[in-house]
Amino acid sequence: MLSVGFVALAFGALAGATVLFDRNLAYSSPFANAPHLSHNTRSLQARHVEFAKRQLGNTESSDGFTDEHYPTFYGGDFSNSPFIYNGGINFTHSVASGDPFDTSVLLWTRAVPIGATLPDQSVPVCVTFQIFDNEDLSGDPIDTGSAFTSYDVDFTLKVEAQNLEPDTHYWFQFADCTNSSSVSPVGATRTISSPDTAADQVNGGVPLTFAVFSCSQYQQGYFNAYGVAAHNTSAEIFVHLGDYIYESLGNGASIGRQTLGRELATIADYRLRLNQYRTDASLRIAHEKAPWITVWDDHEVADNAWKAGTADSNDTSVGCSFSPSGACFTDRKLAAVRAYHEWMPIRQVDPDDKLRIWRNFQIGKLLDLTMLDTRQYDRDITDVYYNTIVNSIADVTNRSLMGTEQEDWFYDTLSASLARGAIWRVVGQQIVFTQLNESGGFDVDAWDGYRANRNRVLDHLYNGNISNTLILSGDSHANWVSDLAHPNDTTTYDPTTGQGAIGVEFAGTAVTSGSPFGSNVSPANADKQSQVLVSVNADLQWSEGSYRGFFTLALDPNQANATYYAMRNIKTPNLDSFASATFIVKAGENKLSRPVAGGSVSAGVLKSQATQT
Repeated sequence: MLSVGFVALAFGALAGATVLFDRNLAYSSPFANAPHLSHNTRSLQARHVEFAKRQLGNTESSDGFTDEHYPTFYGGDFSNSPFIYNGGINFTHSVASGDPFDTSVLLWTRAVPIGATLPDQSVPVCVTFQIFDNEDLSGDPIDTGSAFTSYDVDFTLKVEAQNLEPDTHYWFQFADCTNSSSVSPVGATRTISSPDTAADQVNGGVPLTFAVFSCSQYQQGYFNAYGVAAHNTSAEIFVHLGDYIYESLGNGASIGRQTLGRELATIADYRLRLNQYRTDASLRIAHEKAPWITVWDDHEVADNAWKAGTADSNDTSVGCSFSPSGACFTDRKLAAVRAYHEWMPIRQVDPDDKLRIWRNFQIGKLLDLTMLDTRQYDRDITDVYYNTIVNSIADVTNRSLMGTEQEDWFYDTLSASLARGAIWRVVGQQIVFTQLNESGGFDVDAWDGYRANRNRVLDHLYNGNISNTLILSGDSHANWVSDLAHPNDTTTYDPTTGQGAIGVEFAGTAVTSGSPFGSNVSPANADKQSQVLVSVNADLQWSEGSYRGFFTLALDPNQANATYYAMRNIKTPNLDSFASATFIVKAGENKLSRPVAGGSVSAGVLKSQATQT
């Protein structure tokens, strides 16, 4: 039984413990204008006080800890708890980091209580963190602190390590507040350069390399692409363009990848799916190795999501019947977004703007990395399979992928990047930008379904003389590399020389998700389709549809180098891969350097090769 003195000490610590949840970002919510979705912290405080009056095992006073948690998605706050759990914790999903700034970076872990007697729901887990400038974790930490987590956020924890030096590598570790010998694995991370750092000084004068991923479906195979990037490339920052998880089940039992649960609908469903995906060994090491910058696509909620529904759900009575849970689309989207913010090392851009994850990173004068949300934020109706009308409205002027606010912000960000003297403008977004005529049809779930919006982007680049723009795309499960120009304009744009282009698109294949060229399509059969595609699409310079993989993008003041990697086998965990193609873009040229890919590739088909045949 707790002594009277202990209880008094615990109550005396309430004020000092208030900050303990402020550093766990998993509690933050972008729904600040919807207070009815937040936890009632007054009620929580009353619950804590009542709980303190009861007998309690496996706890100790919260006195002496200062809460530095990052604001959390849902608004839960346990900082006034008089007790913390001391029965032991397990860092079940290792560590991660993300959204690096020049003087701070987010650190993530998951600290799940263990022991014969688990804590009451009123008792949080307390975790400390330390970040060092050396991998031995020796000397004084650069920043250290503690934070609470609890069942409210699935025992996830996000903190912001602060007071860091720009353009510097760091190593970090978490520990149990009540047992300093119980520690997490060590994670590696880094900050980015300050916005005013000269381009040739960014990353110490060495090219800054990004690894770019999309579309990782658990049941389709092992996430070997993440492991190859972590072990076999010099990538410093990992960028994920969406479909980090999938809501569907599929059947991966034959390769040991059976998906748990059901089609996702509730917060419990989405948490379970994220939990399972993060057990993949390659994904774990990739999160330990480098900071991530991520955006979501559709499958983080559900297939072909737009602002008011998905392929199988909306807020009608029929749309609410997709799941035995009875969840409607709005319920589903809120649950998905909440779980994403709990499990991903991503910042809250604007707590007063629900759903906003579009944001910009100024990395010295070398580049601006602009991350868009062309899917969940304010997208107009897309192809949900039964609504064939979308084909007839693809050219409607006011159709938008981003919504007016984000679209205006995007144009302003591009212009501001040029004005501040940044050399490169790198745009991370979800879907293929270039027009792709696929046997007379178009993917109206991509930019081909929002043609006026695409023209507005191109017009802004051309009219503003905004050079050195590189658009990164995912979603399609195939590789496409194109010059950026107005579709079907072979008067001002020359597909052979690239003259007249205003930039380049690098679209990457999936980590595991199946090819649109056909299930398990062979390289030879995929190349037959690519031959046709590069012939009939003026801007398209390379097409490859067989291999799963990723690409890296290395930037210096003089050129951009994109190297595509192909996985030979995703049915077992391995690092068996090869570089399928490499492309150069020279600063100021706004096109792929000719001959494209040096004139040869190890997979897929170049336009120059198709022309020769």
